[in-house]
Amino acid sequence: MGLDHAVTKPHEALSAILAEDMQAVNDLITERMASKHAPRIPEVTAHLVGAGGKRLRPMLTLAAAKLCGYEGPYHLHLAATVEFIHTATLLHDDVVDESAQRRGRPTANLLWDNKSSVLVGDYLFSRSFQLMVETGSLRVLDILANASATIAEGEVLQMTAAQDLRTDEAVYLQVVRGKTAALFSAATEVGGVIAEADEDFVKALYNYGDALGIAFQIVDDLLDYQGDAKSTGKNVGDDFRERKLTLPVIKAVAMADETERAFWTRTIEKGKQGDGDLDHALTLLHKHNALELTRQDALAWAEKAKAAMAHLPEHAIKSLLVDLADYVVARVS
Repeated sequence: MGLDHAVTKPHEALSAILAEDMQAVNDLITERMASKHAPRIPEVTAHLVGAGGKRLRPMLTLAAAKLCGYEGPYHLHLAATVEFIHTATLLHDDVVDESAQRRGRPTANLLWDNKSSVLVGDYLFSRSFQLMVETGSLRVLDILANASATIAEGEVLQMTAAQDLRTDEAVYLQVVRGKTAALFSAATEVGGVIAEADEDFVKALYNYGDALGIAFQIVDDLLDYQGDAKSTGKNVGDDFRERKLTLPVIKAVAMADETERAFWTRTIEKGKQGDGDLDHALTLLHKHNALELTRQDALAWAEKAKAAMAHLPEHAIKSLLVDLADYVVARVS
């Protein structure tokens, strides 16, 4: 998601420290996405898994487990679980959004079809539950099952709220907590739980993942209006064209006069868009300082993520997770 252009790259440093475990997770993913009877499953999955993503979520699970001193084998299963859940949601999202591009490459639904994307996504969800059951931890199963339900709920909420100008920042936050932050917080929390860490430790990891996920999504929504298509893998204004009411627009709508509100009603609620509308939308966002206010929100959530880690003991992994919170918002700092 365009994380390559910041000066320092803590996710690469994390990847280096966790290289052996990440390789084992990749091997497990390859093994479990295989299908004896339906070769399309590994074809579709490999296209997305091999698209050069940062593997941020499974890395967070491995990092949390290592930070808590875990020495067993099941952090690998949990990291693979998290990646499978993430990949399944991406496959489904691209169908729902009718997207043609993901990480700068054609989406699976474009290369194959919607049916394949939905059914392979279902298969990966099923695989993820098989993996988490193997850990033998009911609490882990509870956390990840809840996260899966929250993600689906967030997507449905977004579908109904995204084109309704009454959607406010509280509803937006609920959507973001569902569709993005739920998996970040579950990824960090289960790393602590599998290591049987103290409750304070587990809660701190949860809070870190929650705040990091929110910051991550706000930055993504901001970059949709001011990003570089080459680094983000998305075209500027995709959210506007898809009539998604994200934080910059919510802020602009809250400050809109009657004429401006009529513009947002026509373009977002009714979907009647024409030449020059994106440019006018950008003009209104700048007029009300909505992009800068959104940027400040992203930075504030990154600070919350760092604060969550503050009372944990010093550790190389902890330092990198703190750096990662800065790094996620470095694209808009």
